[in-house]
Amino acid sequence: MFDSKFFARTALVTAGCAVAAASVGIGPAAAQASTTVSPAGAAVQATNQGVFKAVAGGVTITCNTSTASGNVPAAPGNTNPSGPVTVPINAPTFTGCSTSMWGVSATVTTSGSWSITGQNGSPVTGTINIPTGGMVIQTSGFASCKVVVAPTGPASLAGTWTNGTPSTVQATNSPAPIKVTGSWGCPTSATTGSVTGTYQVTNTTTPSVPITVGP
Repeated sequence: MFDSKFFARTALVTAGCAVAAASVGIGPAAAQASTTVSPAGAAVQATNQGVFKAVAGGVTITCNTSTASGNVPAAPGNTNPSGPVTVPINAPTFTGCSTSMWGVSATVTTSGSWSITGQNGSPVTGTINIPTGGMVIQTSGFASCKVVVAPTGPASLAGTWTNGTPSTVQATNSPAPIKVTGSWGCPTSATTGSVTGTYQVTNTTTPSVPITVGP
């Protein structure tokens, strides 16, 4: 008999993998200090640094490529004297995702209006804002399970931003709400997935000038 617990772990992990693309954002909002995302109006590209992994129990999902893009708001919208700054991004893409279990594959689709909310601090924190139903993960092989991320309302994913050339953003075991439906063996009671990954964030308008978050 096939182990239905495997699907519970797989769905959780796959959901986390999908949510990883959101890691192009900055982590959860902290103290309401002045925040500036620079340079104003720059086009932004975020690409995973090394493989991205999501783990639940003994199951690992690895995504080889994940990208997202957007634009820093034009001045003065890139500065908030008493709180975070929001940067709209496109729905991220994931390719080359696989599971550590034989006979099970996964595809990830994303949609809707996404955004990053950055907050200056030590460390720099903020949120990646996922629209309702903005990620759908479909497993195939031994069973067909559909995993919807942020199923009942917008959700946020935590991470930490590090200024540099390029700047990076890292999410470590960041949770996100999910809803699972599908055939026998699908974990319909699963409600949370988690993810770990690091992304490089570059300025595609002027590549020599890094994207930074500060006061």
